[in-house]
Amino acid sequence: MIKKLNNNFAICVDGDGEEFIAYGKGIGFPKIPYELTDPTLIDRRFYDVDQQYLALFNELPEKVLHFTVKLVDIAKNELDYELNPNIVLTLADHINFCIQRAKQHIYVQMPLIYEVEQQYPQEGKLGRYALKQIERRFAIQLNQNEASGIAIHFVNARYNVKTRRDVNAQWQQRYDDVLEDTVSLIEDEMGIVINRSSFNFARYSSHLMYLLQRLGTGSVLDSNISDMYCSLGEERPQIARCVELIGEYFHDKWGCSLCEEEKLYLLLHINRICTREGL
Repeated sequence: MIKKLNNNFAICVDGDGEEFIAYGKGIGFPKIPYELTDPTLIDRRFYDVDQQYLALFNELPEKVLHFTVKLVDIAKNELDYELNPNIVLTLADHINFCIQRAKQHIYVQMPLIYEVEQQYPQEGKLGRYALKQIERRFAIQLNQNEASGIAIHFVNARYNVKTRRDVNAQWQQRYDDVLEDTVSLIEDEMGIVINRSSFNFARYSSHLMYLLQRLGTGSVLDSNISDMYCSLGEERPQIARCVELIGEYFHDKWGCSLCEEEKLYLLLHINRICTREGL
């Protein structure tokens, strides 16, 4: 063990000199570094986890991480493809955000789960299962369509984000420009510098990638959530201004219009970035 992440997760080096994240009850308790003589204490090994996601081990509740580890284990047995090695952390962050939104009575419109199941039956089944388990284990009631968000997370995790193969071809070459242009808009409007190697940036860039995917396939979501978007925008007018500028950017440069649901997602993600920056 070479670095503790929390009580149950630690960075280790195997016999071949490769680093991995080890998961096991209490393996982070002993003084680091130390040699683990009993390998059976490691329940799971995670190789090739991007360094920018490691901060989540300290940010996310261990109960959520533990739940997600078990969920991903089940998914690997159910799905017939390999999952992105970062999925435990990105899905745990998604689930934690879902739980926090529910506690704050913030409802974000999701695709109807039965529609997702038509195209992705395996993932839809996992989404429904996950939703029931979240409600039971965290004693919280969720909108049933939250299952679709989890299902789509598995769909997106089929690919390595770094290759961006899940972005429609017409957007693939535009991705870097769109990402940098929109982040620059946020920085200029908010008067901050966003750390491009941070998880906050990775979370926003992943959301933008999925937004581009929806634009490229013509499957942009739309719903009647104008009241919620306006309400949150009134609470954070500078961030709402960022979202409107990004909407104008897409319209003027790429000929695309963002619906209010897409704007609401952007507002929530930008708010998280700015909150972490102390604004």
